[in-house]
Amino acid sequence: MGKTIENKKITAAENILKKSAKIDGVIIEGYDFNKGVDYEKIIDSFSKTGFQASNLSQAIDIVNEMIKVNSKIYLGYTSNMVSSGLREIIRYLVEHKKVDVCVTSGGGFEEDIIKCLADTVLGDFRLPGKELREKAINRIGNLLVPNNNYIQFEEFSMPILEELYAEQKKTGKVFTPYEIIWKFGEKINNKKSICYWAWKNKLPIYCPAILDGSFGDMVYFFKYKHEDFKVDIAEETKQLNESTTGLKKSGVLILGAGIVKHSILNAHLYRNGADYAVYINNAQEFDGSDAGALPEEAVSWGKLTPESKRIKVYGDASILFPILVAKTFAKEK
Repeated sequence: MGKTIENKKITAAENILKKSAKIDGVIIEGYDFNKGVDYEKIIDSFSKTGFQASNLSQAIDIVNEMIKVNSKIYLGYTSNMVSSGLREIIRYLVEHKKVDVCVTSGGGFEEDIIKCLADTVLGDFRLPGKELREKAINRIGNLLVPNNNYIQFEEFSMPILEELYAEQKKTGKVFTPYEIIWKFGEKINNKKSICYWAWKNKLPIYCPAILDGSFGDMVYFFKYKHEDFKVDIAEETKQLNESTTGLKKSGVLILGAGIVKHSILNAHLYRNGADYAVYINNAQEFDGSDAGALPEEAVSWGKLTPESKRIKVYGDASILFPILVAKTFAKEK
């Protein structure tokens, strides 16, 4: 009996105190505030912090390499990014041609124009929907958008739709979503606008779901008057897909997920994959959605090359993206 107990003790000790294999790698060490507050060095310390801080550090390195090797850079962003203060950061990138192609959702286009007409205001995530509805105030997370903003957007949109329709009737030209966005950018004539700079720089903002939002409502109303008005989404898809072929280097930077993420990655099938990829979103992969799919899944489809440098950063883009831009595009001379 005593021998059995002794053997169990020895076995337990061997299991618990089993000697480790040698590990080579980065030693985890956070920033030392005894050295004062140095924001550059705080962000640099993320590489040795672990968890999503280290993923963000890898994302910064990947974007810097995208820039260094002169990749064609595809920026994808969902509408909530433009509703938030990230709009000004995206506008900076488009204004200064830091990216080459944008892909967004319907709201990513219209929210930019609407903000030129009226303000979005900070609210709270817990404001009662019933009370807001009675006051005709729409909530986007903790942002508030008065319904009057959309009324102004309708008043601004209808004359432009009339102009596009007149051109369609005269020449047979059916405008693509990015051409419609350029027209709105030209008409808004506001340097705070992403669409304005896209038009000015002839940088395409592809929008495969341009009718999924307030602009779609405008087109719906417009078609009661002009039933033969059309938008050429097929031509836009062709142009987006063909934009990836023959590229020496290609990089994708995607904020959020859904149709924006898939459209950019699917276009890279025609190149057999992008060379660099950074995702920033909170979507999970357990349900098999493309939204939550990790970069490794994109490799299996040929959307990213097997040799691509790739990372997904989990977290809130409203926090992470300004940090990433500060350490990449904004540092470039």
